[in-house]
Amino acid sequence: MSTAAHPTDPAVLDRLATERTVWLCGVRPDGSPHVTPVWFVFLRGSWWIGVDSASVKVRVLRENPRVSLALEDGRVPVVAEGDVQLRQDGFPEEVTAAFAAKYAWDVTVPHRPDGGRVLLQVPVRRWLLPGVAQ
Repeated sequence: MSTAAHPTDPAVLDRLATERTVWLCGVRPDGSPHVTPVWFVFLRGSWWIGVDSASVKVRVLRENPRVSLALEDGRVPVVAEGDVQLRQDGFPEEVTAAFAAKYAWDVTVPHRPDGGRVLLQVPVRRWLLPGVAQ
């Protein structure tokens, strides 16, 4: 297990830059898991995830901000843990530009007419499997 603040393996860094989906795993108030695939960008030691402000994810993470994140490839796992910080406004320009470049998507635009957007910032507290099957 690694507690490094950031992986240094070039293959892991490439996956963080190019993979499109990460599994976000939180815990509901009743203790059951909430697992969902989400789009992300990884910048400066944090995962960034754009979500609808009324989503189940946001409700779950307001109650318990501790999460695990796992890239999809189980052969060469990349798994991290952190605590979500919810950002409802003042989205960093670097983050919105990264979403636009990676997905051709404006992460700030609501999906519903009465909806809002939230950015989840997850600074990595610990890397569990930084690209090495154990």
